[in-house]
Amino acid sequence: MTAPAAPSTAPSTAPSTSASDQPDEPLLLRDDRDGVATLTLNRPAARNALSVGLMAALRKAVADIAADDSVKVVILAANGPAFCAGHDLKEVRANPGRETYEALFRQCSDLMLAIVRLPKPVIARVHAMATAAGCQLVATCDLAVAAEGARFATPGVNIGLFCSTPMVALSRNVGRKQAMEMLLTGRPIDADEAQAFGLVNRVVPAADLDATVREMAEGLVGKSPLTLAIGKDAFYRQRDMPLAEAYAYASEVMTTNMMARDAEEGIDAFLGKRPPTWTGR
Repeated sequence: MTAPAAPSTAPSTAPSTSASDQPDEPLLLRDDRDGVATLTLNRPAARNALSVGLMAALRKAVADIAADDSVKVVILAANGPAFCAGHDLKEVRANPGRETYEALFRQCSDLMLAIVRLPKPVIARVHAMATAAGCQLVATCDLAVAAEGARFATPGVNIGLFCSTPMVALSRNVGRKQAMEMLLTGRPIDADEAQAFGLVNRVVPAADLDATVREMAEGLVGKSPLTLAIGKDAFYRQRDMPLAEAYAYASEVMTTNMMARDAEEGIDAFLGKRPPTWTGR
């Protein structure tokens, strides 16, 4: 599988302390084209393990994109032989202690929440293995497209460390029995199984991965950014509400949405049989 082309710009990153990182290479690459920001994990020698530095870089990029009106959609990709191998266990073992562990998992949880709360769709482009926190990252994204050779696992149980934080995202994507099978056995699943479980939206040949992800992103760029932001926020808020509360909340959201200029424009354009012109208001 050919990795994405090297982006032209990159957000600032904390200096890496890992021997597997190249000192002159940014941990995260960013490429903006036609309303789509592609963020590429760039620790190929470490299988894109989520070091403290990489998580900080990704968290900053998400914050930057949230404030950037030119970006409508985000693609999360990776360079190298794996999508993401989870947390950097060498880094973790080099700094043992409760305070260190608490800070690490707090940082990771903050990153995942930032992706969920980003008012723009995030698409995971998964070309290879995504394990533990890497699988969590895929599950956290709003959409995911996987190459046929991609695999997914929450294998912490095999090393005496249950994937408790990946469990949060995983259990909100797949059924209870499927999630428990992945968590209790640590067994890797292939891309087709991941699609059947509900972890990814589409599985395509590796040669078609970039084109498929790009087509999906470009389709979203053509939507009202306000409507996408309202819809994404409402989806995650209502998901765990009791049924009656969810309907009451969704009714309020739709009422507010109906008052927006983009909703008026969209309805008028539909009735007038013309393309809408979005203002994001």
